[in-house]
Amino acid sequence: MISSLRGTVLSASGGTAVVEVGGVGFALQLTPDHVLSLRVGEEAFLYTSLIVREDALQLFGFADREQLEVFELLNGVSGVGPKSAIGVLSVLSPDDIATAVAADDDAPFRKVSGIGPKTAKLIVVSLAGKLTAVRRPAPAVKASRAPSSVGDSVLVALVGLGWPERVAAEAVAEVTADTEEKERDSVQSLLRLTLSRLGPAR
Repeated sequence: MISSLRGTVLSASGGTAVVEVGGVGFALQLTPDHVLSLRVGEEAFLYTSLIVREDALQLFGFADREQLEVFELLNGVSGVGPKSAIGVLSVLSPDDIATAVAADDDAPFRKVSGIGPKTAKLIVVSLAGKLTAVRRPAPAVKASRAPSSVGDSVLVALVGLGWPERVAAEAVAEVTADTEEKERDSVQSLLRLTLSRLGPAR
């Protein structure tokens, strides 16, 4: 795993840059703003995420650890690949993303090219509660999260995905009653269990 690079910038344009480390040039995909901050011939340090696929290896670079952490969270959302994740970070800062998720507002994500309404809603639902580690809020803020908000967030997500509110509410209630507390204490796990209960959307 390549977690960071320090070397000389050989090229930087568009959304890519090449950084030479020990005589080897590494091609990285970056946000446009990050590319503009680099200077050819100067040294740069980047946090990186290596995406391994059957047909390619892709290396993504970030100016700070916060961007890297948010990128990896976005990349873990169903329907959001690394290209879309870097696209979100090209438009929204980590603070913008955390604010939108905390407000249950998917509108900022719908403005990103390649992110549709359903994916935008899934981003908000899937990242709920996960950005606290990135932003490190005061404990009191985390403690103020009411347990019922998990079910409410899942209900909103299901309605946004096209399920009738009554059907979605019944499914959430059934799953909540049938599963252990640790399996339903996060929006992502409860959403996954409820979708499994509902079956394919009609």
